[in-house]
Amino acid sequence: MDIYVGNLPYDVTDSELEQLFGKYGAVESARVVMDRETGRAKGFGFVNMPDRADAQKAIDALNGSDLHGRALRVNESQPKPRTGGGGGGGGFRGRR
Repeated sequence: MDIYVGNLPYDVTDSELEQLFGKYGAVESARVVMDRETGRAKGFGFVNMPDRADAQKAIDALNGSDLHGRALRVNESQPKPRTGGGGGGGGFRGRR
């Protein structure tokens, strides 16, 4: 299960995130999202836990919990909404 972790302190590392969630079960991956230009953390990340029950335990335990003075927002990651595309209509409007 993919888990979104928001409101992370900017100094949190991938390994710290992995250790935090590892208390609740196996962690397949843990990644803090970084800003490409500044190299600083953006304040959110993603954790993947293969066991859904363990992931739910982690979400329940960690959502709203304090990490370095910040209240974490932890929930199941939702797919990114697709934008754009389509375009429909707009047929040819030439002279007749």
